[in-house]
Order: sequence, then C-alpha cells, then structure tokens
Amino acid sequence: MWQEVKKTLILGWPIILGNMTQIALGIIDSAMVGAIHSSQLAAAAFVNNLIALPLILAIGLTTAISPLVASALGEKDEVKPLRILFNGGLIVTAMALLFAIGIHFGADMVYYFGQDEIVAELSRPYLIWMGWGMIPMAAFMAMKQFADGLGRTRVPMYLALLSIPINVLVNYAFIFGEWGAPRMELEGAGVGTLASRIVVMIAIFWLIAKGEHFAPYRQHLSDQLQFRYKRFRDIFRIGIPASLQYGMETAAFALSGIMAGWLGYVQQAAHQIAISIASFTFMVSVGISAAGSIRVGYAYGRQDWAHARQVGQSTLLIAIAYGVLCAVFFVLGRHQLPLLFNDEAKVVTYAAVLLFLTAVFQISDAVQAIGVGLLRGLQDVRVPTLFVFLAYWAIGIPSGYALAFWYGMDVGGIWIGLVIGLSASAILLTLRFLRLTAKNQGSARRLG
Repeated sequence: MWQEVKKTLILGWPIILGNMTQIALGIIDSAMVGAIHSSQLAAAAFVNNLIALPLILAIGLTTAISPLVASALGEKDEVKPLRILFNGGLIVTAMALLFAIGIHFGADMVYYFGQDEIVAELSRPYLIWMGWGMIPMAAFMAMKQFADGLGRTRVPMYLALLSIPINVLVNYAFIFGEWGAPRMELEGAGVGTLASRIVVMIAIFWLIAKGEHFAPYRQHLSDQLQFRYKRFRDIFRIGIPASLQYGMETAAFALSGIMAGWLGYVQQAAHQIAISIASFTFMVSVGISAAGSIRVGYAYGRQDWAHARQVGQSTLLIAIAYGVLCAVFFVLGRHQLPLLFNDEAKVVTYAAVLLFLTAVFQISDAVQAIGVGLLRGLQDVRVPTLFVFLAYWAIGIPSGYALAFWYGMDVGGIWIGLVIGLSASAILLTLRFLRLTAKNQGSARRLG
C-alpha cells in the first residue's frame, strides 16, 4: 500500500504544483486589487464566479485526454496519444473560442445579477479580458493533459511556474500604472492573466512539437493529425460528463458567490477570500486525483482490476491525510490568512468564520475530488455525474440557500450547505469506485 502511495505522489507532485500555480493567478489578481479597495476584490470575485462555469466546461473536456492517453500506453500503442491530443485540442479550443465571443458581446450581463452598482461597473471590462484568456488556457490544458498522460508531468509544471512572474509583472504595470503603462486597476489584472496564459500556451506547444521526449509520439504525423470520429467520440464520451461534473461543482460555488453578493459586497469579498484560499488547497486534491486517474487508467488499459483497486485505495488514503492537514491549517490561520487580501475589519471577521467552515469540509472535498478522478480512470463517468448533480444541486445549494436566507445564518449558511453537498458527493463516489473494482476483480478471478 505504501509503495502505491509513493508512486502516486511521485507522479502527482508536478501536477499538484502546476495546478497550484494556475489557481495562484486568480489569487494574485484578488490580492493585488484587494489592496486598492474591497469593491475591487468583490468585482474580481463576481467575475471569477461568472466565468468559472464556461471555463470549466471547456477545460473539463481536456480531462478526458490524460486517462485515454494512459490507457493507450497500457495497450502499448504509441500512435494513438497524439491523435487523441489533436482531436481533443481542436474540440476544447473551439469551445473556448465560442465562449469568449459570447462573453465579449454579452458582457452587459454583469448588470443583471443583483450586484452592487460599483461591483457591476468594475466587473464589465475585467470580464471581457478574462473571457479571451479562456482560449490560451484551454489549449494549454489540452497539451498539459497529453503530457501528464504520458507521465511527463514536470514539463507543464515548469511552464505553469513561469506564468506566475509574468502575471505579477504585467499585473503590477497595468493595475497600478507603473513603467509607462496606463493605470487600469482591476482591468489590468485581466491583461496580466491573458498575457501569462498566451506565453505558457506557446511554450508547451513548442516543447511537444520539438522536444525529444515527445519524439516517439510524433511518428506518422500526416496520419495522426487528422479528424477521427472515434477519437472525437471518446473525448465526448468521457469529456462531456467530466465537464458536467466540474461544471456542476463550479456552478454551485459560483452561485454561492452570487448569493453572497445578495447579502452585500462585504460578505462577497469575504466569500472570495475564503474561496480563493480553499481553491488553492483544492488544487492539491485535483493533482492527486489526476495522478490516481492516470495510474488507474493505465491499469484499466491492461485490464488489471486488482491493481486499479489497490491504486485507488492508496490514493483515497492520501486524500484523507491531506484533508486533515488542511483542516488544521485553516483553523489555525483563519484570523491571519484574510489579511493577505484585505484588512477591513468586517471583511476579515466574515472571512475568519468562512475559513473555519472551510476546514470542516476539507476531508470530504479531497475525497470527492479524488473519487471523480479514479472513476474517470476506469472510464466510468455517467453515474458519477448523476451523483455530483444530486450532491450539489439537490442537497448542497438548496440547503445553503435555506440556511442563509430563511434561517438568517447569513453567508455562513451558504457555506454550511457546501459542507453538506461535498460530504454527500464524497460518500457516493467512494462507494461507487470500491463497488466497481470489487465486482470486476471478482469477475476476472472467475474467468481466470
């Protein structure tokens, strides 16, 4: 068991670090504009909530790439991986482009969500920049999933790290009007995010096209770089449910942010602080989930159900240990962490309460994220999608709304609803993985 834990962590730590650097871009935006005023922070929160759903729907399709590539390696097929990337990359980039165009011409939507007028005014230009930033982000993520599926997880990590200083420097110039750049405040943060995403997209494309580590998979390019119905079908078969899973979870958190805005921009700013910190630690769970998905996908390609189950159990053990560690971190730092974003007394007080509730759901959040990944490695996506829907939209969001608005629990009630939804998701997904692997392992023994 401990050997499996070690192998998953070795594969997963570059994915974890890469994921954390990507979420760090949003945190950097929030922290830098939060230094100006809490209304800027609230506007950043509002836009991030609005754009989260289309971004996740596009990027969610890319999550089909790594388990399909890993399964192809398990089948010892070196031709299939690049074909999967080509077709998958076309799909997600086209989807991101459509979303970006829709956001650009529909940016006035910010005035129809019941937000404070100042928040809506600040949000509109930032939303447009962030919309166009989805295109390089989706293309990068498709290529990242390809590299991860091949076990080349360090390449995307280094590039993700590169995006941080680029983002900080461009942000600093355009948010505060330094080095001859115009002072754009929150809009300048959108410029920085777009610039950093374009740079890393170009860099990973160059490495895959020219790097020697990827040379074995660039054979017979004229055959690989073609539309293939089967590859499109595989991407959609796994990617659409995966997009829906991530989309329903993201939409639940986005709606919770919008509901926080109904209570006031102070509550919304506090919500953004808590969600930014929680999202940062959640990226570790997503990285562990991706590593578990790749390893389970490789075992699935070899039809080794016993090994798939062993990998899954060890990965869930990592999730529980990590969840406990994060819970302690949030409880101990709940009064200090908000000060990284804003020092207004009311915002900090609200944020401290929300960080305590964040600590409560750390274990279930980690377990449910990893459960989704493990099942995706088995190419089991339809039933988990139903589970995610039930957990968030039939249980979590209604509970949060009722507690916040009917029982007067303010923004804390919204977060208690999230705790309930995440816990339900974790239980359902874990039981599904254990049942499937036990059933197929038993069948394999009987056939043997």
